[in-house]
Amino acid sequence: MRAVLQRVSRAKVEVDGQTTAQIGNGLLILLGVTHADREENAEKLARKCAQIRIFPDANEKMNLSLLDVNGSAIVVSQFTLYADTRKGLRPAFIDAAQPDLASPLVDYFANCLRDLGIATGQGVFGAHMKVELLNDGPVTIILET
Repeated sequence: MRAVLQRVSRAKVEVDGQTTAQIGNGLLILLGVTHADREENAEKLARKCAQIRIFPDANEKMNLSLLDVNGSAIVVSQFTLYADTRKGLRPAFIDAAQPDLASPLVDYFANCLRDLGIATGQGVFGAHMKVELLNDGPVTIILET
């Protein structure tokens, strides 16, 4: 499982002109699932996303977590995080899990964040989404299980 965390001042996801998720201060999490991923991977990664210290403290040092700042999250499924671009000019996505595995794991990951006390919105799995964000920093971190 692979996550790209973007620290945001605000973020929003729209599908067909309708807002499916919107947050203020927090994380936009682009989440990719591969064939070997299981619920244990989602749990571990959700805890890391909630606890990673990438928010500024009073001295502007990255010392606080999403939990510490009472931030929110939006989870957006992103199979393109497993793009293989080693050959040619067209990415291959053979390392991305099929929807029957990936969709439930994306939902499970989002629910793990909620269980940790984080208000969490989601995109719509498999939909064409418009993602809008105001990156704070900018701070962008890649995590993998």
